[in-house]
Amino acid sequence: MHNQVTRRIPRYILIFLLPVLALACRLSIPGNAPAEPVEVIKTVVVTLEVASAVGDVQVQPAAPLTVIEGSEPLVELYALANPAVVNITIFSEQNNEVVPASQGSGFVYDTLGNIVTNAHVVHGAQDVEVTFSDGTGRSAEIVGLDLNSDLAVVRVDDLPEGVGPLSLGNMADLAVGQTVVAIGNPFGLEGTLTRGVISSLGRTIPALTVFSIPQSIQTDAAINPGNSGGPLLNMQGQVIGVNAQIETDGLTRSNLGVGFAIPVSIVRHVVPDLIESGKHNWPWLGVQGGDVTPLLVEAMQLPVDNGAYISNVLSDGPSASSGLQGAEQTVTIRGRRQDVGGDVIVAINDQPVTSFDDLLVYIALQSAPGDEVRLRVLRQGDYVDLVVKLEERPASLNVFPQP
Repeated sequence: MHNQVTRRIPRYILIFLLPVLALACRLSIPGNAPAEPVEVIKTVVVTLEVASAVGDVQVQPAAPLTVIEGSEPLVELYALANPAVVNITIFSEQNNEVVPASQGSGFVYDTLGNIVTNAHVVHGAQDVEVTFSDGTGRSAEIVGLDLNSDLAVVRVDDLPEGVGPLSLGNMADLAVGQTVVAIGNPFGLEGTLTRGVISSLGRTIPALTVFSIPQSIQTDAAINPGNSGGPLLNMQGQVIGVNAQIETDGLTRSNLGVGFAIPVSIVRHVVPDLIESGKHNWPWLGVQGGDVTPLLVEAMQLPVDNGAYISNVLSDGPSASSGLQGAEQTVTIRGRRQDVGGDVIVAINDQPVTSFDDLLVYIALQSAPGDEVRLRVLRQGDYVDLVVKLEERPASLNVFPQP
């Protein structure tokens, strides 16, 4: 088990790596479903405002919560935020009977009853029920889910009196060391608050497909099975992430101080589409690769120290006809094997690319299927400009790993 999710390891727009990272939820209900959390293949592939209208109903972004200054700011924050955090119970068919199978968390997104959670919380559900902090229960329908971001939206017909949406924060305001709070239902214990800090920013974590989720937030706030789908909040009560995964040692399902939340940048990008059409269409470049490393610089005698190295161009991907080139051979340098000969991308649409994550984030958050992107490529000491027309990620790669 790796101690960190991101190192100088190959990261891909399409990837096949194998360490263990457990989904923080679905807390299985004993006697009805396997007790072990789902484990996913660890892979690596990528701001819109809240939708202004849904149907004929105008939706206004929620106003930020105002946390009262005082000796107990967490008490004030909890009182304001907790009513918008829900417990989600999943029902599935077992032995010809629909029974409670697992549970997770979620939070109210707008006044129309839309609730954000993780895709892995509700994927495959026969029925969904939502319970609010005052004990009020509602049946919910799945509006949309996206396996590539592990986000989903469920909707109730109406919200209990006094319950309103949480507002969304901004990635630009986040910093390592910042105090954060998670509210959710670990092990089914409703309305649990845990406090920690942002341990790191810019992590890349596995999605429920062969692609990955960039810009993710690492925190030491306790996240356990049942927390998935709940909000990670700043001290203003704004959602900065959706709690999703925990690092494990393979022996325990409990928190080890390393948890991950899907970033608010992805939430802003995906959730409005899920509400409007039930899905989000992601672009892809169709390559595999990783960061430029000192070993690669030595092996290829590169004149740069960073960039996105392309090790493979998929034959059926959008880059195949662009002239982008992958590795040609493998050499041994100081006893270590290294693929060489691939292109190094140093800019996309004139935006500098210093790591493979830079490429992932640009493709995911600043591009759409059908867009043309211009790549500045270093090849054999010369710079070459290539144009690639992005395509939609193939549905054949969106395979949810079953427990």
